[in-house]
Amino acid sequence: MKYFEYAEPATLQEAVGLLRDGAGQASLMAGGTDLMVQMKEHVRQPARVINIKKIPGMDDFGWDPAQGLTLGALVTVRQVETSPVTLAHYASLARASTDFASIQVRNRATVVGNVCRASPSADTLPPLIADGAVLRIEGPAGRRECAVEDFCQGPGRTALGAGEIVTHIRIPAPPPGTGKVYIKHGRRAQMELATVGVAVTLTLQDATCTAIAIVLAAVAPTPLRARAAEAVLRGQPLTAERIAAAAQAAAGEARPIGDVRGSADYRREMVRVLTRRAIEQAIEEVA
Repeated sequence: MKYFEYAEPATLQEAVGLLRDGAGQASLMAGGTDLMVQMKEHVRQPARVINIKKIPGMDDFGWDPAQGLTLGALVTVRQVETSPVTLAHYASLARASTDFASIQVRNRATVVGNVCRASPSADTLPPLIADGAVLRIEGPAGRRECAVEDFCQGPGRTALGAGEIVTHIRIPAPPPGTGKVYIKHGRRAQMELATVGVAVTLTLQDATCTAIAIVLAAVAPTPLRARAAEAVLRGQPLTAERIAAAAQAAAGEARPIGDVRGSADYRREMVRVLTRRAIEQAIEEVA
């Protein structure tokens, strides 16, 4: 492993300064499950590693029925997987967390870290996007917010500027009558990247779909919002025919590639199957 400088800032402002002064050669460490492996394999060789574990407030895990859920940058995937709050109000995110790697990794890996990894097959991104999650970002110019949907700009590329740090995720509280489902399809349930992932968040009122978000994973360079599929269902009663039409529309929106986990045609067909299944399960969640 290449020599690197190690820092443990006590404040967020100090961390921003260290990251900015690193001039692109500094890396943040929270859980370290990606960073340490990549450093050992010489995929990443930062000149400076900045451990953010001693910064106050970065481990926030707050729930408010009106404001929703707030997750700090140090909140682990395992915390989200097991929390009664996420199990009750954010079932798709809890499910995605259960499907994430191994239990050893989940106890160290952070949700914010998984978001910032910006992998097209990331487990936590689809439910966060479907739930309308927003990132709080601190940088040299101050604080700003960015929707998770707009954050990923390509495999491994994000909307973060120089010296910027994601400090929190805010997820709105779900309205009454909301169902949430995440389905991950792969060769095995865990310790596996998704071949296809589908997250659905929908709200029903008097059997009519008043709001819906369908997000696809591993079938485009970034997690993909299936807006044409959503339009088939929004404002309509969710009949079997409409659900099937939405699933077909989602398959048409997917832009998969073929690799060792599945061909492009196979992935597109699985988008159709899993979208229909996820919508049906979300309806059952409401019922």
